[in-house]
Amino acid sequence: MQDLGIDVLFKGTNFLRLLQGLWVSVEISLISVVISILLGLLVGILMTFKNPVLRAVLKVYLEIVRIMPQMVLLFIVYFGTTRVFGWDLSAETSAIFVFCFWGTAEMGDLVRGSIKSINKIQFESSFALGMSKLQTYLYVILPQTIRRLIPLSINLITRMIKTTSLVMMIGIVEVLKVAQQIIEANRKASPNAAFGVFAVVFLLYFLVCWPISRLSVYLEKRWAL
Repeated sequence: MQDLGIDVLFKGTNFLRLLQGLWVSVEISLISVVISILLGLLVGILMTFKNPVLRAVLKVYLEIVRIMPQMVLLFIVYFGTTRVFGWDLSAETSAIFVFCFWGTAEMGDLVRGSIKSINKIQFESSFALGMSKLQTYLYVILPQTIRRLIPLSINLITRMIKTTSLVMMIGIVEVLKVAQQIIEANRKASPNAAFGVFAVVFLLYFLVCWPISRLSVYLEKRWAL
């Protein structure tokens, strides 16, 4: 243990601090995922509309999210808005905003794909039964879409948990930031601390993400259409 540098985690409250940092990452990701799923359902439905202006706006939004690195978005929101607009956004609020901005686009595209995969006969049958477009979406299309989306949205949760490691760049004390602080504080006493501490961080991420990933695989097999 001494050679691997893991012993530093058992000094004082270091390991507890690491778990608290992990909870910060999980909390930010879960809040962002819940908001992203709700907004993504709306955006995904709008993406299926044939209005050219709406489709162009949503396409630009999706391309911005795909091209722009999350770290750049974090810097723009946290540092840029403070100077340009005078907003007093906390680091946590900025992080949640950026992850929701990203997650909504990702979820919207998943919703769009799920709706497009539903056979057109179901739309035509609903209209033939006298249902309006709103009723068709509420009672026929959305239940099937949500069922197909659950495994995919669970994957989005794991991606967000892993991506929250970027928030340390704007000063949020999450698990990687805590790990760095522990390593710096014990650099002389335990020069190999970096290996041991980051190995434990890897294990903690694995323990959080692996069960979620397996749940996604299970649901995908059970609800395969």
